[in-house]
Amino acid sequence: MKDVVIKAQVLSGGRGLGTFKNGFQGGVHMCTKPGMAQDYAAKMLGEELVTKQAPNGILCNKVLLMERMYMRREMYLSILMDRASQGPLMVCSPRGGTSIEDVAQTNPEVIFTEPITLEVGLTDEACNRMASNLGLDEGSEGHAKAVTLMKNLYQMFIDSDCTQIEVNPLAETPEGEIVVCDAKVNFDDNAEYRQKDIFARRDTTQEDPREVAASAYDLNYIGLDGNIGCMVNGAGLAMSTMDIIQLKGGSPANFLDVGGGANEEQVQKAFEILNADEKVEAILVNIFGGIMRCDIIATGIINAAKEIGISKPIVIRLQGTNVEAAKKLIQECGFKFILANDLEDAAQKAVGVADIAAQAAKIEVGVTFD
Repeated sequence: MKDVVIKAQVLSGGRGLGTFKNGFQGGVHMCTKPGMAQDYAAKMLGEELVTKQAPNGILCNKVLLMERMYMRREMYLSILMDRASQGPLMVCSPRGGTSIEDVAQTNPEVIFTEPITLEVGLTDEACNRMASNLGLDEGSEGHAKAVTLMKNLYQMFIDSDCTQIEVNPLAETPEGEIVVCDAKVNFDDNAEYRQKDIFARRDTTQEDPREVAASAYDLNYIGLDGNIGCMVNGAGLAMSTMDIIQLKGGSPANFLDVGGGANEEQVQKAFEILNADEKVEAILVNIFGGIMRCDIIATGIINAAKEIGISKPIVIRLQGTNVEAAKKLIQECGFKFILANDLEDAAQKAVGVADIAAQAAKIEVGVTFD
């Protein structure tokens, strides 16, 4: 029997150093005797693995068994989209098998980069330089195989609309083979329409259920750890809204951009997601109506209140297209919303009511806002 490695299949880095909530240490283990894989799997499956990247834990539904690789050396190789060079960037290091962030912090001199021009592509000269930077001797069989691997990875990066391919470790075996032992691949969400086979493999059980629900309605949502739910139109305004909440002493529970073309159904779904979040004590709506009409936002809010009975305080700041019609709808709807004159006023009110709601919850006292 060959030795095998068992790995918890969760979408997180740092699995080997993680801890399951049942107390079992590590999401990656060596199996050298019959029965070990079954024993390890029983401790992993159905349990949540806590890692540095997933401090709240991720459910392990699957494990992977793979042949144990004997490695002469462990290296690091990645291709990612780089904002600074405005194109793909290849990154490599002769020190792989561990957190590349830690290596970059302690030994930045062993991190090598190679910008790639999309019009030209990955050249032989660039591949040769990077293979040498990995510590492979130029002219050796391993060096040539690494060059071929880099070209294949770049072709995959382009053909599959990747935003990142990270190989860690990239191993050289005692036989001189260059082997991808573990990899992380990210894809451009905007390319889903032409990468249907890839996106069909998406495992939503490994994602934040709030983000999964939002994506089904084309809402841009990212969950955070605060207690003030935010619904904003425009990424810039959303960031500003989160900043001013922080400045007023509060903490945002999410980034939620409904965009400029949202309809009433999308707005209603956005409220359902915010209202279902147990950490949210108050909801702040900040809409600057240009393309997005304020009356559509107001109608969506009112429909959500009718359908799901929103019990959390809602602070609303509206400006722009059809704002007067929106305010009239809110005033005549029969629900009690807190209107704000500007963003600063809205943030102050949201932080205030969230604090009151949180304090009331601590002492198990009900509170309503009139």
